[in-house]
Amino acid sequence: MRLLFLAVLRPHTGNAVTAQRVRAHLEAAGHVCVLKDAFDFESPSEIANLILAENCEAALALHLYRGGRLLQGHRIPFGIIFGGTDVNEDANQGEKNTVMGRVLEEARFAVAFTESMKEMAQAQWPHAKGKIYVQSQGIATTPNATFNWNTFLQRSEINQSADNLHIFLLICGLRQVKDPLYLVDAFSEWHQEEPSVYLVIAGPEVDPVFTREVKAKVRRAAGVRLIGEMPQEDLHAVVKNCFAVVNSSVSEGMSAAILEAMDLEVPVLARNIPGNAAVVKHEVTGLLFSNPQEFVHLAKRLVSDPALEKEIVGNGREYVRMYHSWQVERDTYQQLISKLEGSTED
Repeated sequence: MRLLFLAVLRPHTGNAVTAQRVRAHLEAAGHVCVLKDAFDFESPSEIANLILAENCEAALALHLYRGGRLLQGHRIPFGIIFGGTDVNEDANQGEKNTVMGRVLEEARFAVAFTESMKEMAQAQWPHAKGKIYVQSQGIATTPNATFNWNTFLQRSEINQSADNLHIFLLICGLRQVKDPLYLVDAFSEWHQEEPSVYLVIAGPEVDPVFTREVKAKVRRAAGVRLIGEMPQEDLHAVVKNCFAVVNSSVSEGMSAAILEAMDLEVPVLARNIPGNAAVVKHEVTGLLFSNPQEFVHLAKRLVSDPALEKEIVGNGREYVRMYHSWQVERDTYQQLISKLEGSTED
């Protein structure tokens, strides 16, 4: 089939990475996947023209609101993949909630990354009960083998020997829902008593106004660094070399950065929110914190307890192998897409 796939394709963001992976799964099954950025379109009529021009027989959208609302009423069958903020944030806004409910009525299937996301969606839109499937994200990491860690540290203005450093890496697009400033004050205080610890925030400048606020704050914060977005392979190499990966988001669908850290055998410290607690079991596959002070307490514990680090890393890797298999994800999407074949009357 020729499929139109709408997603938010801002480079190096979670949704963009997921979209590329799903597209590869579908193309491997022989489908042609026309991947387009949902932000490039204002209205369903522009999509109608695109469907005609590209001769698309079916469609898929990642994000029920941003992508899904554009697919309504075109008389071609489509499926939806929940992004995270659609169920966690947008569903709380009356008008968006109504639009998303109508999209789900028309969709042949919807995919949630977690059981809790599926339950939240079913509570919001009970009519969709029979068509929501759970498929966690499939993870495959590809660290750049030629990446130079010392050069990276110098570029980040960390002028210490790599041997006794502890780099905590926060991977996120600079927008409020990711809350990159949540830990900055507490971390800075810790750095002043323990100069070998650094917090490095890595990711694209998504929200320009908020980015200015983040830059201003980080400039004044000892032991905190901000680096821009980087290619996926380089980012995976940074993860592999850092001491721990941190997530301080207010809400998450399913954080690929957390799962990739587990796959690369790096410990994870994550804010205790439903999306994170679905993949990080406290003291088993990672550590969960509920406030900045608790983060520092747990981070110190991790630094001083190699046995705990080893335990968490082993369990995390096992968890990803077991529940986030790239092959299983491929099989699921290839099966679901067959629901889009056949007439719209089915």
